Amino acid sequence: MLEVEVGGAPLALLPQRAALLTQERCLLVADLHFGKAASFRRLGVPVPRGTTEQNLQVLSEAVAASGARRVVFLGDLLHSAQGRVPATLQALAQWRRAHAALDLLLVRGNHDARAGDPPPELGVQVVDEPLALGGLRLCHHPQARADGYVLAGHLHPCVVLGGAAHQRLRLPCFHFGARVGVLPAFGAFTGMHAVRAQPGERVFVVAGDTVAPLPQPTLAA
Repeated sequence: MLEVEVGGAPLALLPQRAALLTQERCLLVADLHFGKAASFRRLGVPVPRGTTEQNLQVLSEAVAASGARRVVFLGDLLHSAQGRVPATLQALAQWRRAHAALDLLLVRGNHDARAGDPPPELGVQVVDEPLALGGLRLCHHPQARADGYVLAGHLHPCVVLGGAAHQRLRLPCFHFGARVGVLPAFGAFTGMHAVRAQPGERVFVVAGDTVAPLPQPTLAA
């Protein structure tokens, strides 16, 4: 974990693409998109299987590594109504039983509005954005607010490293601006949107089991 301060709060960045509010032992996870692969398969698109189990395994690792007592999903927990297939819901229920002591909360995102709230048996409290936590505002959409620093998801940020097109590498990242911070997408079957930091912004790249800062850009002379 890499410890930083964001919006006046200590935050630990995990290589599992999650962040821990250390004082609250609250794990923040954005954009899991459970059921996305199943949604594509229903449309006849051949996509890999096993992404739900992979995501849940990594989520378990993040919970264990951080010692979190609470998990807040920053939107898009479920991908679509078509993705609410029995196999996906059963895997989620099994994971929930194995982590019965965890407090789970979902801040609704745009996909949650279409997919519907999680089944009641998962024991996930659901709220609309923003969720106030001290001086932070936990959201799905990364829009600045006057009443606190925003931590959000939605954009699936990444950085592009390298030169020529065939030598470029896209890596997920945490992107923190003056008033809004964006977490990388947690889900294994999600796209990524390249970001370019502006002066005063901070970017932390996830590479394997490491989270590392990129050099901060400076104003032109």
